[in-house]
Amino acid sequence: MNGEILFVKKPLPIKVGVHISISGSISKSVERAVSLGCDTYQIFTRNPRGWKYSPIPKDVIEEFKMRLSETNINPVVAHMPYLPNLSAPDESIYEKSVASLLAEIERCEQLEIPYLVTHLGSHRGRGWEAGARQLVKALEKGVSLSKHVMILLENTAGTKNSMGTTFEEIRRIMDRLTDLTHIGVCFDTCHAFAAGYELRTEVAVERVMEKFDNEIGLKFLKLIHLNDSVGELGSHLDRHEHIGLGKIGVKGFRAILKNRIIRSRPLILETPVDKRRGDRENIQTVRELARS
Repeated sequence: MNGEILFVKKPLPIKVGVHISISGSISKSVERAVSLGCDTYQIFTRNPRGWKYSPIPKDVIEEFKMRLSETNINPVVAHMPYLPNLSAPDESIYEKSVASLLAEIERCEQLEIPYLVTHLGSHRGRGWEAGARQLVKALEKGVSLSKHVMILLENTAGTKNSMGTTFEEIRRIMDRLTDLTHIGVCFDTCHAFAAGYELRTEVAVERVMEKFDNEIGLKFLKLIHLNDSVGELGSHLDRHEHIGLGKIGVKGFRAILKNRIIRSRPLILETPVDKRRGDRENIQTVRELARS
């Protein structure tokens, strides 16, 4: 793997954080992240469950950047809303989805957020090739608009009709783009495990990273979504679990967090918040497992 050392004998520092609410104002996400002890974090820049949104007021943009500059948090990552489907065959949905992508890129530019994570969508039964044509057109428009923002393609769990389940599929999409300058990849551990990538031993993690390097290239790996999985290996079930309490388990996350490649990327948790654990406890668990 280009001569890189895959596993570390001495712990390297990690950057770990969670998805943070922007309730009240985007700028409030900063203090929330600080209070949880985040080194990095992820947000939606607007309501993720609707199509409508309002422009970000200039004073909010400036306050967000000012508050962030007073911390050591880096980077802040944005995630696309839930409704857009960049592979949709339905033109009405597709047009709104592309408009959402372009709007999110513009909002990230305003906020100086370097990464925008997107799911690759669903072909809705029309077939992978049909979905790929739609997706490539959407990404081409996004790349042409972007000046400083990198669009991160997130691997999926392999639910019915989904795009981007395997590294090979993601590479096939990338190969159809004319410019990869503003394209990267977000690797989700829950999605990968549910898609059939074994992650529960050091050897297995090494093989997955080697496969990623061979198929996509490690230079494109910009972010890790660190999530345990409710579903078994290869189940295609997209349900996140607390770190160490799912089917990847404590042993698996020790192996994952020992990997030099993974440790060197920002780690964002999208784990549940319930009676068993909250965000703070999951961050603490990751730090403990990384030290061990």
